[in-house]
Amino acid sequence: MSNWGVPALYAAGAIAAGLTIPRLESGILPGFVSPMSLSSAIAIYSSISSGMIALTSIVFSLTFVMVQFSATAYSPRLVLWIARDPVMSHSLGIFIATFLYGVAALAGVDRSGSGRVPFVSVLMELALLLASVGMFIALIQRIGLLQINRMLVFTGDQGRRVISTIYPSLSSQVVLVAQEGLGDLPCTQTLIHHGGPRSIQAVDVAAMVSLAKASGGIIESVVSVGDTVVELMPLLHICGTRELIPEEKLRNGIEFGNQRTFEQDPKYAIRLLVDIAIRALSPAINDPTTAVQALDQIEDLLLRLGQRYLEIGDYRDSEGKLRLVVPFPTWDDLLRLAFDEISFYGATSVQVLRRMNALVADLSRSVPRERRPAIDLWDARLKSIIARSFANDGEERLEASKEDRQGLGAPRHHSSAK
Repeated sequence: MSNWGVPALYAAGAIAAGLTIPRLESGILPGFVSPMSLSSAIAIYSSISSGMIALTSIVFSLTFVMVQFSATAYSPRLVLWIARDPVMSHSLGIFIATFLYGVAALAGVDRSGSGRVPFVSVLMELALLLASVGMFIALIQRIGLLQINRMLVFTGDQGRRVISTIYPSLSSQVVLVAQEGLGDLPCTQTLIHHGGPRSIQAVDVAAMVSLAKASGGIIESVVSVGDTVVELMPLLHICGTRELIPEEKLRNGIEFGNQRTFEQDPKYAIRLLVDIAIRALSPAINDPTTAVQALDQIEDLLLRLGQRYLEIGDYRDSEGKLRLVVPFPTWDDLLRLAFDEISFYGATSVQVLRRMNALVADLSRSVPRERRPAIDLWDARLKSIIARSFANDGEERLEASKEDRQGLGAPRHHSSAK
């Protein structure tokens, strides 16, 4: 359901309840009335309704301004996750429901000149008021995520969750099977995308493996999770099948959306953190400390990825036969995503370069031996960037070559420039 559909349902329900509950009370429970006077009930309904509509307009006007400001300060792709948080739509819905129910329930006060105030209707309005207070507190808490530190932690948490979900640990036993590939299997079918640009959000591995096993072939995904597909772009190659697989079933195995998600995309969290870092390094913002804080989260994700089995793109059936091939990023791909743009835009920032030196050194000490050559290449590249950026200032070159986890804090004295 869309974000605006939720408040619309709350509004419709509030109007229906405000018009029907007093009628039901007068017919079913005529003696169940509130002891308060008519004037008091009318004052309560009126004050709650008028107060809620004013609160709603003020709170959400400020909320939208903050979200828009954060979108320009951090990343529009990241802030969109906060703007689409269910708390936003449900809080707006409850605020509107409290206002509309109070207005509609006023018709039940002194119904047909009875001089009575329906008791349940009053309780409903008070319950909605308490719910509005609770949602207001929850909304303030969500808006607090727009603080840069909390935004970085939120993004890092999403990345840590997907890493622990899709990648097995290197320490766990990995069953080594024959690494057969597609070989010379004929391509019997190709799934083509039709429609506007869409992002690949997830692949239903179990469903795809089941389809491939039933047809006796192998499904090869041409695109990876996180890619944007356009008209006439191939999505899947199906090889070696005995019969054609219905395209509808193949399409149902791929989840499309308007934007990337964290669900099966380990690159997305790093992408967002890099976006925040390079935006902070832009001349308009010039905030290298934020870039350093983003590198803290990036380092944690890379350390976790370094301890994981990344070669997970081949999926097999219960008999161990290859049935599905999905491209996933390699260790080199992840390092390039994490370092390339930050090292380019932060090439003249001593603070950023010192933090990147410490990051590379810590990674080299922590990851398995087979993944260190890629890190050594980035270590050499950082030295080259420093030499080029500070070619005319030996003292600055020496400072930028140090390892410092704070950027400009307590450097490790064993580091030296070359």
